[in-house]
Amino acid sequence: MTIKDVAARAGVSIATVSNVFSGTKPVNQELRERVEKAARELSYQLDRAASQLRSGQARVVGVLVPDLDDVFFTSLVSRIEVMAMKDGYDVIVASSRDDVELEQSRLRALLGWRPSGLIAVPCSDVAPALLRSEADRLPMVFADRVAPEGSFVDTVAIDNREAGEIAARHLMELGHREIVLAASSLEISPIRERVRGVSEMLHKTIGAAPVVLELTSNGERGAEIFSGWLERNERPCAVIGLTNVTTLSALSALARRQIDIPDPVSVIGFDDYPWMSARKTGLTAIRQPIEEMAGVIWERLSRRMSGDRSPACPTVLKTSLQVRDSVRAVIGQGPEEPQRAPSAEILKAAQ
Repeated sequence: MTIKDVAARAGVSIATVSNVFSGTKPVNQELRERVEKAARELSYQLDRAASQLRSGQARVVGVLVPDLDDVFFTSLVSRIEVMAMKDGYDVIVASSRDDVELEQSRLRALLGWRPSGLIAVPCSDVAPALLRSEADRLPMVFADRVAPEGSFVDTVAIDNREAGEIAARHLMELGHREIVLAASSLEISPIRERVRGVSEMLHKTIGAAPVVLELTSNGERGAEIFSGWLERNERPCAVIGLTNVTTLSALSALARRQIDIPDPVSVIGFDDYPWMSARKTGLTAIRQPIEEMAGVIWERLSRRMSGDRSPACPTVLKTSLQVRDSVRAVIGQGPEEPQRAPSAEILKAAQ
Protein backbone atom coordinates (compact mmCIF):
# COMPACT_ATOMS: atom_id res chain seq x y z
CA MET A 1 0.00 0.00 0.00
CA THR A 2 1.36 3.39 -1.03
CA ILE A 3 0.62 7.06 -0.55
CA LYS A 4 -0.82 7.04 -4.09
CA ASP A 5 -3.45 4.49 -3.00
CA VAL A 6 -4.43 6.65 -0.02
CA ALA A 7 -4.76 9.70 -2.27
CA ALA A 8 -6.97 7.83 -4.74
CA ARG A 9 -9.26 6.46 -2.03
CA ALA A 10 -9.60 9.88 -0.36
CA GLY A 11 -10.08 11.67 -3.67
CA VAL A 12 -7.23 14.11 -3.07
CA SER A 13 -3.80 14.78 -4.49
CA ILE A 14 -0.67 12.96 -3.38
CA ALA A 15 0.64 16.32 -2.15
CA THR A 16 -2.36 16.70 0.16
CA VAL A 17 -1.77 13.26 1.68
CA SER A 18 1.90 14.13 2.15
CA ASN A 19 1.02 17.40 3.89
CA VAL A 20 -1.40 15.63 6.23
CA PHE A 21 1.23 13.15 7.39
CA SER A 22 4.27 15.43 7.36
CA GLY A 23 2.66 18.53 8.82
CA THR A 24 4.80 20.72 6.52
CA LYS A 25 1.75 22.63 5.23
CA PRO A 26 -1.67 23.24 6.80
CA VAL A 27 -4.58 21.13 5.53
CA ASN A 28 -8.22 21.96 6.27
CA GLN A 29 -10.03 19.70 8.71
CA GLU A 30 -12.40 18.11 6.15
CA LEU A 31 -9.55 17.02 3.87
CA ARG A 32 -7.46 15.84 6.83
CA GLU A 33 -10.29 13.62 8.06
CA ARG A 34 -10.80 12.14 4.59
CA VAL A 35 -7.12 11.28 4.28
CA GLU A 36 -6.91 9.80 7.78
CA LYS A 37 -10.06 7.73 7.17
CA ALA A 38 -8.66 6.40 3.87
CA ALA A 39 -5.36 5.54 5.55
CA ARG A 40 -7.14 3.59 8.30
CA GLU A 41 -9.28 1.69 5.80
CA LEU A 42 -6.19 0.74 3.80
CA SER A 43 -4.11 0.01 6.93
CA TYR A 44 -1.55 2.46 5.57
CA GLN A 45 1.46 3.31 7.75
CA LEU A 46 3.76 6.18 6.84
CA ASP A 47 7.40 5.13 6.34
CA ARG A 48 8.96 7.76 8.57
CA ALA A 49 12.55 6.94 7.68
CA ALA A 50 11.88 7.15 3.93
CA SER A 51 9.91 10.36 4.35
CA GLN A 52 12.78 11.84 6.31
CA LEU A 53 15.31 10.97 3.61
CA ARG A 54 13.14 12.58 0.92
CA SER A 55 12.39 15.78 2.81
CA GLY A 56 15.71 16.20 4.66
CA GLN A 57 13.70 17.13 7.75
CA ALA A 58 12.39 14.87 10.50
CA ARG A 59 9.41 16.04 12.52
CA VAL A 60 10.56 13.72 15.26
CA VAL A 61 11.61 14.54 18.81
CA GLY A 62 13.68 12.15 20.90
CA VAL A 63 13.02 11.74 24.62
CA LEU A 64 15.50 9.99 26.90
CA VAL A 65 14.54 9.08 30.48
CA PRO A 66 16.32 7.00 33.14
CA ASP A 67 13.55 4.50 33.86
CA LEU A 68 10.17 3.83 32.22
CA ASP A 69 9.15 1.79 35.26
CA ASP A 70 9.05 5.05 37.22
CA VAL A 71 5.58 6.59 36.89
CA PHE A 72 7.01 10.10 37.14
CA PHE A 73 8.92 9.68 33.88
CA THR A 74 6.07 7.93 32.07
CA SER A 75 3.70 10.70 33.16
CA LEU A 76 6.11 13.35 31.89
CA VAL A 77 6.57 11.56 28.56
CA SER A 78 2.81 11.15 28.15
CA ARG A 79 2.21 14.89 28.51
CA ILE A 80 5.06 15.77 26.16
CA GLU A 81 3.65 13.38 23.57
CA VAL A 82 0.29 15.19 23.59
CA MET A 83 1.93 18.58 23.06
CA ALA A 84 4.24 17.26 20.35
CA MET A 85 1.34 15.65 18.48
CA LYS A 86 -0.57 18.94 18.46
CA ASP A 87 2.44 20.58 16.81
CA GLY A 88 2.83 17.80 14.24
CA TYR A 89 5.75 15.94 15.80
CA ASP A 90 6.24 12.28 16.54
CA VAL A 91 8.03 11.27 19.75
CA ILE A 92 10.56 8.46 20.09
CA VAL A 93 11.24 7.40 23.69
CA ALA A 94 14.24 5.54 25.07
CA SER A 95 15.22 4.48 28.59
CA SER A 96 18.79 4.38 29.90
CA ARG A 97 17.83 2.11 32.83
CA ASP A 98 19.99 4.41 34.99
CA ASP A 99 23.08 3.00 33.28
CA VAL A 100 25.68 5.39 31.81
CA GLU A 101 26.89 2.96 29.14
CA LEU A 102 23.36 2.08 28.07
CA GLU A 103 22.57 5.80 28.02
CA GLN A 104 25.24 6.32 25.35
CA SER A 105 23.81 3.49 23.26
CA ARG A 106 20.25 4.80 23.54
CA LEU A 107 21.38 8.31 22.61
CA ARG A 108 23.13 7.04 19.50
CA ALA A 109 19.94 5.26 18.48
CA LEU A 110 17.86 8.40 19.01
CA LEU A 111 20.32 10.58 17.13
CA GLY A 112 20.22 8.09 14.26
CA TRP A 113 16.71 9.35 13.52
CA ARG A 114 18.15 12.83 12.94
CA PRO A 115 15.51 14.31 15.24
CA SER A 116 14.43 17.93 15.17
CA GLY A 117 15.08 18.12 18.91
CA LEU A 118 15.88 16.14 22.02
CA ILE A 119 14.59 16.10 25.60
CA ALA A 120 16.88 14.31 28.04
CA VAL A 121 16.77 13.34 31.68
CA PRO A 122 20.40 12.30 32.24
CA CYS A 123 21.02 9.29 34.47
CA SER A 124 23.85 11.06 36.31
CA ASP A 125 25.01 14.56 37.23
CA VAL A 126 27.41 14.57 34.30
CA ALA A 127 25.84 15.47 30.97
CA PRO A 128 26.56 12.78 28.35
CA ALA A 129 29.60 13.72 26.28
CA LEU A 130 27.72 12.77 23.13
CA LEU A 131 25.19 15.52 23.80
CA ARG A 132 27.86 18.12 24.45
CA SER A 133 29.24 17.47 20.99
CA GLU A 134 25.74 17.77 19.47
CA ALA A 135 24.62 20.89 21.36
CA ASP A 136 25.62 23.38 18.64
CA ARG A 137 23.49 21.76 15.96
CA LEU A 138 20.69 19.93 17.83
CA PRO A 139 18.07 21.80 19.89
CA MET A 140 17.75 20.12 23.27
CA VAL A 141 16.42 20.55 26.78
CA PHE A 142 17.51 18.79 29.96
CA ALA A 143 14.77 18.03 32.49
CA ASP A 144 14.41 16.97 36.13
CA ARG A 145 17.95 15.76 36.89
CA VAL A 146 19.77 19.03 36.51
CA ALA A 147 23.07 19.76 38.23
CA PRO A 148 22.80 22.83 40.52
CA GLU A 149 25.76 24.53 38.83
CA GLY A 150 23.88 24.87 35.55
CA SER A 151 24.02 23.46 32.03
CA PHE A 152 25.06 24.25 28.46
CA VAL A 153 21.43 23.86 27.28
CA ASP A 154 18.03 24.92 28.61
CA THR A 155 16.99 23.11 31.78
CA VAL A 156 13.67 22.58 33.52
CA ALA A 157 13.55 21.26 37.08
CA ILE A 158 11.89 21.80 40.43
CA ASP A 159 13.32 23.51 43.49
CA ASN A 160 14.41 20.27 45.14
CA ARG A 161 15.96 21.93 48.16
CA GLU A 162 12.73 23.80 48.89
CA ALA A 163 10.73 20.60 48.43
CA GLY A 164 12.78 19.01 51.24
CA GLU A 165 12.26 22.07 53.42
CA ILE A 166 8.50 21.97 52.90
CA ALA A 167 8.27 18.34 54.00
CA ALA A 168 10.54 18.86 57.02
CA ARG A 169 8.69 21.99 58.15
CA HIS A 170 5.35 20.18 58.07
CA LEU A 171 6.68 17.36 60.24
CA MET A 172 8.34 19.69 62.73
CA GLU A 173 5.21 21.83 63.07
CA LEU A 174 3.44 18.67 64.19
CA GLY A 175 6.17 17.80 66.72
CA HIS A 176 8.21 15.19 64.82
CA ARG A 177 11.91 14.82 65.62
CA GLU A 178 13.24 11.38 64.61
CA ILE A 179 12.96 11.47 60.80
CA VAL A 180 14.16 8.96 58.22
CA LEU A 181 14.65 9.95 54.59
CA ALA A 182 13.96 7.21 52.05
CA ALA A 183 16.32 8.25 49.23
CA SER A 184 17.14 6.50 45.98
CA SER A 185 20.77 7.48 45.35
CA LEU A 186 22.83 10.38 46.68
CA GLU A 187 24.79 10.33 43.43
CA ILE A 188 21.84 12.14 41.82
CA SER A 189 21.82 15.89 42.46
CA PRO A 190 18.02 16.31 42.91
CA ILE A 191 18.09 13.70 45.68
CA ARG A 192 21.06 15.38 47.35
CA GLU A 193 19.21 18.70 47.20
CA ARG A 194 16.08 17.20 48.79
CA VAL A 195 18.21 15.71 51.56
CA ARG A 196 19.93 19.06 51.96
CA GLY A 197 16.60 20.86 52.30
CA VAL A 198 15.40 18.52 55.04
CA SER A 199 18.75 18.50 56.85
CA GLU A 200 19.18 22.28 56.89
CA MET A 201 15.62 22.83 58.08
CA LEU A 202 16.06 20.36 60.95
CA HIS A 203 19.48 21.71 61.88
CA LYS A 204 18.57 25.37 62.03
CA THR A 205 15.22 24.78 63.74
CA ILE A 206 15.79 22.03 66.28
CA GLY A 207 19.48 21.12 66.02
CA ALA A 208 18.68 17.63 64.73
CA ALA A 209 19.57 15.63 61.63
CA PRO A 210 17.70 12.95 59.65
CA VAL A 211 18.77 9.39 59.01
CA VAL A 212 19.26 8.93 55.26
CA LEU A 213 18.68 5.49 53.74
CA GLU A 214 19.77 4.87 50.16
CA LEU A 215 17.20 2.41 48.82
CA THR A 216 18.08 2.38 45.08
CA SER A 217 15.50 2.99 42.34
CA ASN A 218 14.19 -0.58 42.56
CA GLY A 219 11.05 -0.76 44.67
CA GLU A 220 11.46 -4.33 45.85
CA ARG A 221 15.14 -3.96 46.68
CA GLY A 222 14.38 -0.72 48.49
CA ALA A 223 11.73 -2.41 50.61
CA GLU A 224 14.23 -5.10 51.62
CA ILE A 225 16.82 -2.51 52.65
CA PHE A 226 14.33 -0.48 54.65
CA SER A 227 12.82 -3.55 56.28
CA GLY A 228 16.29 -4.68 57.33
CA TRP A 229 17.01 -1.27 58.82
CA LEU A 230 13.74 -1.33 60.76
CA GLU A 231 14.68 -4.73 62.17
CA ARG A 232 17.99 -3.43 63.49
CA ASN A 233 16.91 0.01 64.71
CA GLU A 234 14.28 1.70 66.82
CA ARG A 235 11.44 2.72 64.58
CA PRO A 236 11.41 6.38 63.55
CA CYS A 237 8.75 8.95 64.30
CA ALA A 238 8.33 9.83 60.62
CA VAL A 239 9.51 8.90 57.13
CA ILE A 240 9.86 11.10 54.06
CA GLY A 241 9.99 9.27 50.73
CA LEU A 242 12.10 11.37 48.36
CA THR A 243 10.74 9.72 45.19
CA ASN A 244 7.53 7.89 44.38
CA VAL A 245 9.49 4.62 44.16
CA THR A 246 11.16 5.04 47.56
CA THR A 247 7.80 6.07 49.01
CA LEU A 248 6.43 2.71 47.89
CA SER A 249 9.51 0.97 49.27
CA ALA A 250 9.00 2.59 52.66
CA LEU A 251 5.29 1.72 52.72
CA SER A 252 6.05 -1.89 51.80
CA ALA A 253 8.71 -2.18 54.50
CA LEU A 254 6.39 -0.74 57.16
CA ALA A 255 3.63 -3.13 56.07
CA ARG A 256 6.00 -6.13 56.33
CA ARG A 257 6.78 -5.10 59.89
CA GLN A 258 3.06 -4.52 60.58
CA ILE A 259 3.72 -0.88 61.46
CA ASP A 260 0.66 1.29 60.98
CA ILE A 261 0.44 4.78 59.47
CA PRO A 262 0.26 7.43 60.86
CA ASP A 263 0.45 5.96 64.35
CA PRO A 264 3.12 5.04 65.26
CA VAL A 265 4.95 6.19 62.06
CA SER A 266 3.97 9.18 59.96
CA VAL A 267 4.80 9.22 56.23
CA ILE A 268 5.20 11.94 53.62
CA GLY A 269 5.46 10.78 50.02
CA PHE A 270 6.90 12.37 46.90
CA ASP A 271 5.11 12.81 43.55
CA ASP A 272 1.39 13.00 44.21
CA TYR A 273 -0.38 10.28 42.24
CA PRO A 274 -3.99 9.03 42.50
CA TRP A 275 -3.03 5.91 44.45
CA MET A 276 -1.74 8.11 47.27
CA SER A 277 -5.20 9.52 47.94
CA ALA A 278 -7.01 6.24 47.14
CA ARG A 279 -5.55 4.51 50.20
CA LYS A 280 -7.53 4.01 53.41
CA THR A 281 -5.09 6.47 54.94
CA GLY A 282 -4.38 9.04 52.26
CA LEU A 283 -0.73 10.03 51.94
CA THR A 284 0.44 13.55 52.57
CA ALA A 285 2.75 14.22 49.62
CA ILE A 286 5.00 16.69 47.86
CA ARG A 287 3.41 17.37 44.48
CA GLN A 288 5.57 18.18 41.48
CA PRO A 289 3.91 20.45 38.88
CA ILE A 290 4.22 17.87 36.12
CA GLU A 291 1.79 19.57 33.72
CA GLU A 292 3.65 22.84 34.05
CA MET A 293 6.99 21.07 33.76
CA ALA A 294 5.99 19.34 30.52
CA GLY A 295 4.61 22.60 29.15
CA VAL A 296 7.80 24.55 29.84
CA ILE A 297 9.96 21.74 28.43
CA TRP A 298 8.00 21.70 25.18
CA GLU A 299 7.85 25.49 24.94
CA ARG A 300 11.63 25.74 25.37
CA LEU A 301 12.35 23.02 22.84
CA SER A 302 9.88 24.48 20.33
CA ARG A 303 11.62 27.83 20.51
CA ARG A 304 15.00 26.23 19.96
CA MET A 305 13.70 24.18 17.02
CA SER A 306 12.35 27.43 15.55
CA GLY A 307 15.81 28.96 15.56
CA ASP A 308 16.16 30.64 18.96
CA ARG A 309 19.89 30.89 19.70
CA SER A 310 19.75 32.89 22.92
CA PRO A 311 21.88 31.77 25.93
CA ALA A 312 20.84 28.63 27.80
CA CYS A 313 18.04 29.34 30.25
CA PRO A 314 17.36 27.47 33.54
CA THR A 315 13.75 27.18 34.74
CA VAL A 316 13.06 26.21 38.35
CA LEU A 317 9.48 25.34 39.32
CA LYS A 318 7.86 25.18 42.74
CA THR A 319 6.35 22.15 44.46
CA SER A 320 3.41 22.06 46.85
CA LEU A 321 2.36 20.01 49.87
CA GLN A 322 -0.86 17.99 49.64
CA VAL A 323 -1.96 17.39 53.23
CA ARG A 324 -3.90 14.21 53.99
CA ASP A 325 -4.02 11.77 56.91
CA SER A 326 -0.62 10.05 56.93
CA VAL A 327 1.03 12.50 59.36
CA ARG A 328 -0.10 12.68 62.96
CA ALA A 329 0.58 15.35 65.55
CA VAL A 330 3.06 14.33 68.24
CA ILE A 331 1.79 15.53 71.59
CA GLY A 332 4.15 17.34 73.94
CA GLN A 333 6.85 18.44 71.53
CA GLY A 334 7.18 21.87 70.01
CA PRO A 335 9.46 22.89 67.15
CA GLU A 336 11.99 24.43 69.53
CA GLU A 337 12.97 21.18 71.30
CA PRO A 338 16.31 19.79 69.96
CA GLN A 339 16.83 16.05 70.17
CA ARG A 340 20.35 15.23 68.97
CA ALA A 341 23.47 16.54 67.31
CA PRO A 342 23.22 17.37 63.57
CA SER A 343 25.22 14.54 62.00
CA ALA A 344 23.20 12.62 59.43
CA GLU A 345 23.47 8.84 59.34
CA ILE A 346 23.61 7.51 55.80
CA LEU A 347 22.98 3.84 55.06
CA LYS A 348 24.28 2.71 51.67
CA ALA A 349 22.27 0.22 49.64
CA ALA A 350 25.09 -2.31 49.85
CA GLN A 351 24.66 -2.44 53.62
